[in-house]
This record gives sequence, C-alpha cells and structure tokens, in this order.
Amino acid sequence: MRITVHVIPNARADKVERHEGDIYRVHVAAPATEGKANKRLIEVLAGYFGVAKSLVVVEKGSAARIKRVDIG
Repeated sequence: MRITVHVIPNARADKVERHEGDIYRVHVAAPATEGKANKRLIEVLAGYFGVAKSLVVVEKGSAARIKRVDIG
C-alpha cells in the first residue's frame, strides 16, 4: 500500500491522523535533523499499521515534509 504522509517534526507526542483517502498527517517527537524524524516516522507507521519496520519504506521525499511511503 502506498500512502502520502505529511510529517510534523518536534511534536509533543507521536500521533497519526488520517485525512482523505490515503493521506495521513503524522506528528513525531523527533527533530528533523540527521534523519531522526524519518526513523521515528517509520517506527510510528509500523506500529500504526501493525507491520515490521522493515516493511515501511520512504519512497520519495526523504528530505521533505510531504513524503510517499510504501507499507507492506
């Protein structure tokens, strides 16, 4: 499954909000430096969808807030 994710780094807590269709807004407590927010994003999405972290891949937008993520 491919989803579009809008990442909000430096949040108070990790949270996933679903919007229209396959668009998600994900709040992560990690900062957007040195890949920390992307790493935490993968962990949060893996927990949300109940899959292994290795099955969550950021396909596009690794340096942007809007990303395309493949799950599964």
